Amino acid sequence: METKISSRTRNDLLKRRELTFEIVHEKGGTVPRAEVREQLAAVLKANIDCVYIKRMETKTGSRVTVGEANVYDSIEEAKYTEPDHIVSRNMPRQESQESE
Repeated sequence: METKISSRTRNDLLKRRELTFEIVHEKGGTVPRAEVREQLAAVLKANIDCVYIKRMETKTGSRVTVGEANVYDSIEEAKYTEPDHIVSRNMPRQESQESE
């Protein structure tokens, strides 16, 4: 799995970096959101709790996934700014099922 950052923009008002990324996955289908989050956190040297994937899309028959993510300066800023449905999508599977 190869991760490439297509663009980065700093949003000082919301205290975050806004990214577009591209992931090439030769083996298997679309990469799970949790793995993409880990990969982006490692590439950006950021805390995984501050990384939120907004959108991911793989075209049919393609081995490339493109998406958008926000990387916040702190966890508090992330929880204050991100919508609830984005936060729940980015939680690990067992945590989101327990909260229901």
